[in-house]
Amino acid sequence: MKKVLLLLIMAILGHFTEGVAQKAETKMAASSVDASLLKFAKWRNVGPFRGGRSLAVTGVADQPLVYYFGATGGGVWKTNDGGMSWRSISDSTFKSSSVGAIAVAPSDANIVYVG
Repeated sequence: MKKVLLLLIMAILGHFTEGVAQKAETKMAASSVDASLLKFAKWRNVGPFRGGRSLAVTGVADQPLVYYFGATGGGVWKTNDGGMSWRSISDSTFKSSSVGAIAVAPSDANIVYVG
């Protein structure tokens, strides 16, 4: 079940980013860009700004941009914007660092179960 949910989330995010990339490519093709303008551009990580692995992930069915992930050494993280930014929601409450399971209650999206 967890693998199916993870694959579904990955497919949704992949479809979203693929559409955005295609629109950007089409727009770029329609205009000419001077390559010298891009010589100062640098890649950067957009977050979450932490290392480690994720063992558990879940989303909210009727809120397509809200996701949670449980980290092996960093508690629970949440995004409200489809992964553009993340914030830790467990730093002050957990005594154990590793999170192996996470789920949103079907009856109330404000309730998150973590194990």
